[in-house]
Amino acid sequence: MSSTQPHPSGSADQPQPEPDAPQPTPQGRSKRPEYLGDPTLAQVMRRPRWILALVFAMLVAAVFAWLGQWQMDSAVRNAAVEEVDTETPRPLAEASDTLMGVTDEGAGVVVRLEGAFVPGDSRIVAPRLNDGENGAWVVGHLVTEGPDAEPGAHLAVAIGWAASEADAERAIETLEADPAFAEGRALEGRFMPPEGPQVPGAGEEPQVMRTMIPAFLANVWTGVDSPVYSGYLVLHDTGAAAPLLAEADLDPVDSVAPLPPETVNWLNIFYGVEWIVFAGFALFLWYRLTRDAWEKEHELKLLQAAQE
Repeated sequence: MSSTQPHPSGSADQPQPEPDAPQPTPQGRSKRPEYLGDPTLAQVMRRPRWILALVFAMLVAAVFAWLGQWQMDSAVRNAAVEEVDTETPRPLAEASDTLMGVTDEGAGVVVRLEGAFVPGDSRIVAPRLNDGENGAWVVGHLVTEGPDAEPGAHLAVAIGWAASEADAERAIETLEADPAFAEGRALEGRFMPPEGPQVPGAGEEPQVMRTMIPAFLANVWTGVDSPVYSGYLVLHDTGAAAPLLAEADLDPVDSVAPLPPETVNWLNIFYGVEWIVFAGFALFLWYRLTRDAWEKEHELKLLQAAQE
């Protein structure tokens, strides 16, 4: 009796796996095929079609790199920009007028002028920090005189700082009780732009001032029949202002020189980095397309071998 003998290993009746076919992994998933043999990736990259594509990608990358350099150059402003001297006193008429408001060149500069305070129009602005301490400002209504300012115009002046609103009230009473308060005097101080409004909290008096807004003060002052300066003056304790502060027991308001303009535009730097990333992506895209073409060519070979 004949018996069936198993075919020896490697016989023609037993299917043999293709050498390049993906082999199943122990987990049952196919392993990524290895692309061996011709053409190699380097051979595909050297084909005329992909050399032209590389040249195009390099041109695009060069344009993106140039745009990135341009953005970086724009991010750093010209260091030779003329610096504005803010500390040498100048006439208020040179720094601002009642028509043009507070410009970048006039904000924060030290000015000189002459004028007289209006009794009964002094106000309190609180809270106000001075040398790190909380307190209140005494703000006066000054009618300016020429030639250093526009004659008859109205200017808000931060006269001095008190430790509390009650002290500020007493200072106002002391100042306005002195007849000399309404006399003309030469003053010096830093001209500042107006501050933004602040909405009163629940239960607060709506007329209480928290920020310096000359336009609001002009609505509560008496006899405002001429232009009003949109900025305000931080009074310095020099000249005729020194006895004024001493009489009312007020401290000088902090007068800080404005910071120099920022020389770095961080938004432009961000855009410059973006363009550099785009330049790198253009080259990566060429590599990815070339590799996809190389893999596709090998996969077609595997498919043709499997069908034979």
